[in-house]
Amino acid sequence: MSKSSSVAVIGAGGHAKVLLSTLRALGYTAITLYDDDSCKWGRDILGAPVAGPIVEVRRGRHELGVIGIGDNSLRRHLARRIQLAWLPLVHPAAYVHPSVELGAGAVVFAGAVVQPETVVGSHVIVNTGATVDHDCTLESFCHLAPGVHLCGGVCVGEGALLAVGSSAVPNVRIGAWATIGAGAVVVEDLPNEVVAVGLPAKPR
Repeated sequence: MSKSSSVAVIGAGGHAKVLLSTLRALGYTAITLYDDDSCKWGRDILGAPVAGPIVEVRRGRHELGVIGIGDNSLRRHLARRIQLAWLPLVHPAAYVHPSVELGAGAVVFAGAVVQPETVVGSHVIVNTGATVDHDCTLESFCHLAPGVHLCGGVCVGEGALLAVGSSAVPNVRIGAWATIGAGAVVVEDLPNEVVAVGLPAKPR
C-alpha cells in the first residue's frame, strides 16, 4: 500500500501519539484521528486532525486503519466493530526478524526487538523498548508495555497485559486476559484472567 494512502487512527490519546510518530517515521502523511472525547474534536495532534467521534470513521473513506487505544478489551471491541484494512506497523528504529509473522493491526514501536520465528497476532502492541526472543507467540490483542522482556518460547495469551518492566523466563505460558504487574518476573505458567505480581510473579 502506498505511503500516500489515507490512514484512520482510532483514538486520540497518548497511545495514539506514539502511533502517529511511528506512522510519520514510516512516511505516511494522510492521517486522520477519531475519538469519542468531544473536547478533542477539531484539534490537531502532532499535525494530524481529530475529525470527530469514532463512528465518523465510516464517512472518511480511509484505505487503512490502526487502533491507537491501549486498553486491550476496547481494542478488540473496536476491531470487530469497524471494517477497515488494519495496518501492521513496525517503527524504523525497531528490529523485527524477517521470519516473524505480524498480524493485522499489530504495532512494534521504537527500540523494540522481535526475534526469529515469533508469531505476533492481530492488534498486538509491542511497546517502546520491549524485547521478544525467538519462538514466542503473542496472541491477538495482548500488550507488552515499555521495557517488557520475554525469553524464548514464551506464549502470551489473547488480551493479556504485561505491565512496564515485567519479564518471563523461557517456555512459560501467560493465560488469556491475564495481567502481569510492573516489574514482575513470570517463572511458571499462569492461568487465564489472573492478576500476578512480584518476583517471582504470583497470583494475588
